[in-house]
Amino acid sequence: MLQVGTRFAATLTAVALVAGTMTAPSASWAQAARKPAASAPALAKAASPESVGFDSARLGKLDAYMQGVVASGRVAGMTTLLARHGKVVSFKTYGKTSLTTGAPMTEDTIFRIYSMTKPITGVAMMILFEEGKWRLDDPVTRHIPEFKTLKVVKSINPDGTMVLEDMARPPTMREVMAHTAGFGYGLQDDHPVDKLFREKRVLGADNPKDLIDRTATIPLVFQPGTSWRYSVSVDIQGYLVEKLSGQTLGEFFDSRIFKPLKMTDTAFYAPADKAARLSPVYVLNRDTGKIEEAKEIFGNPLPSYLEKPALESGGGGLVGTTMDYARFAQMLANKGELDGVRILSPASVEMMGTNMIAKDVLVSSNGTTGARFNEAVGFGLDFMVVNDPRAAGSLEGKGTMSWGGAAGTWFWVDPTNDVIFVGMIQRLGGSGGDDLGGAARTLTYQALVNPEK
Repeated sequence: MLQVGTRFAATLTAVALVAGTMTAPSASWAQAARKPAASAPALAKAASPESVGFDSARLGKLDAYMQGVVASGRVAGMTTLLARHGKVVSFKTYGKTSLTTGAPMTEDTIFRIYSMTKPITGVAMMILFEEGKWRLDDPVTRHIPEFKTLKVVKSINPDGTMVLEDMARPPTMREVMAHTAGFGYGLQDDHPVDKLFREKRVLGADNPKDLIDRTATIPLVFQPGTSWRYSVSVDIQGYLVEKLSGQTLGEFFDSRIFKPLKMTDTAFYAPADKAARLSPVYVLNRDTGKIEEAKEIFGNPLPSYLEKPALESGGGGLVGTTMDYARFAQMLANKGELDGVRILSPASVEMMGTNMIAKDVLVSSNGTTGARFNEAVGFGLDFMVVNDPRAAGSLEGKGTMSWGGAAGTWFWVDPTNDVIFVGMIQRLGGSGGDDLGGAARTLTYQALVNPEK
């Protein structure tokens, strides 16, 4: 079953990915590219759910389900935003931002979006791709020579030590963006490479160049292009954005993505005048069976996100609001444009949503979980991509792009049905029950009874 949503993004996909590299684009992408832009501002409220094909009564099942999740104590609060044809069908808030203060969840609550930063970094990379700064099959060593001496794990001895070999070839930029380059991550420590990522505190590096230098001392888990493993590769992309643009990642995001899209509350931290809107993050206390404010993440102190970080993480560093992320998602649904501002060409967005995993790559684990998918689900350039939704057990449209974050946030962009969805919670380690992203999909599309509208 398709799993997307409140689980940590590293556990979202451990896919048996056998779909072909650069599969032919679906007709839905071409149709979306031909559709004229709406004259009304993006994400204005729809006249009614029925005006864009939804049944209000059936859509009530989505609302009731999410209310139940909050009422059961699984999460403190939640927001959900559903839009179709660029119009908001439903924008709901549930529960509380803070269990301590009792402050209610609001539409402008700021969330730590963690790995939902990754698609934004991917768009930044594609902006630079369109400027001719890099090519998809460039060896990454063309841009990061520090990786020329990387070794690869050939085997692991019974005592846990590694037998290393040379790279058959350097990873390509395509493989870096598709998590097939072979890098580790360190979010878990089940593999000696991930243990090294933790020991060397790669994600705690002082700056992007320091992250590259530390990563360059750690072997690849496998030969480039031979498997799929969720990895540090999007933080590597963050460094590449800086090197290729001459700006810091935060500066590039702000000038090339956030300001053009009017994502006014998205940044690498919440400044003093917005600090009161930053939601706490919760985690399950296994002794009490209740959620409480989290103090740690992956064995390290939980950052406050109230001051500029030393490392602007392209893999997981942003905070933002539900509407801000919806504007980003709607830009993708519009094939690169929002409110008359073009960020990417339609072809570039289409390429991001094209499976990049080779046919002969089978994946049984992404480094953190044993969840298994099949050839219906692939991975593009910093997105998971659904090639055959019905075979994947989902009601969404072909070509849907999605991802999630460590604190349970999730989103998807469905080009076939012209639907976007953003869900925000703040709970580490899963949502304490059925996957919210998967449930949201079923409950959304069972209500889309007139998709021709």
